[in-house]
Amino acid sequence: MSGRGARPSIARAAGTADLPGAACDLLHFERSARRAGALRIAGLDEAGRGPLAGPVVAAAVVLPEGLLSPGVTDSKQLSAGQREQLYAQIIGTAIAYGIGIVDERTIDEVNIREASILAMERALEGITPAPDHLLIDGNFTLPRIPIPQRPIIKGDCLSQSIAAASILAKVTRDRLMCELHEHYPQYNFQKHKGYGTREHIELIRLHGPCAAHRKSFKPVAETLRAGAR
Repeated sequence: MSGRGARPSIARAAGTADLPGAACDLLHFERSARRAGALRIAGLDEAGRGPLAGPVVAAAVVLPEGLLSPGVTDSKQLSAGQREQLYAQIIGTAIAYGIGIVDERTIDEVNIREASILAMERALEGITPAPDHLLIDGNFTLPRIPIPQRPIIKGDCLSQSIAAASILAKVTRDRLMCELHEHYPQYNFQKHKGYGTREHIELIRLHGPCAAHRKSFKPVAETLRAGAR
C-alpha cells in the first residue's frame, strides 16, 4: 500500500454510550461512513491477544452495502460450530477479505499490541483495491495506514463488518492451534487454544515451554526462569 506514514483521518473511539440502541443497528457505523463518502468499508478485528501460545490473527472484511447476516456477531458469543458455519457464509458473501498472522516470536520481539497492529496491516494487504475507510475493534488505530479509520470499543458487538472480521480471525486462529496440537499434543492446544487456563499452565510447568509459547508472557517467562535456576 503506497503512502505509508501519511497521517490517517481518525475519529475518536466510539462505544455504546455514543449510540443508544447500537446493538439493534449493526450497520450504523457503515452507513455513517458511506454518508461521509466511503465506498469500500473494511471491518477489522483480531483474535489471540491474551493466549500464552500461538500467533495473533487479524482479519479485514469488506461486506456488500446493506448486508445484515443473521447470527454474525462477536465471535466470543458463538459456539465453535456456529463460527465455522458463519465463516463459510462470510467468505461466500464478502466483497473482499484478508487474513494477517503474526507468530509468537514476533510477539515476543515487539509486544502484543504492536503485533496486533502488524497483523491488521497484513490483513489489509489481502484486500484489493484497498478500502477507503476502516472500522477497527477496540481503542487503537493503525498509524502506518493512510486510510480514514474509526476505532470502536466493543466494535464486534456494534458493527456487522467488525463482527464478520472477528469470526474469520477466531476460526483461522483456532484452526492453527489445532495444527499446533498435532506437533505438541502434550499441551492440549486443541482444547484451550493456548489461553492461560489452569490446565495449560500446569502443562507448561510439567513439560516446559515449547517453540509455540510466547516467552515474554508472565507464566511462560516464570517457568523459564525457574528452569534456569
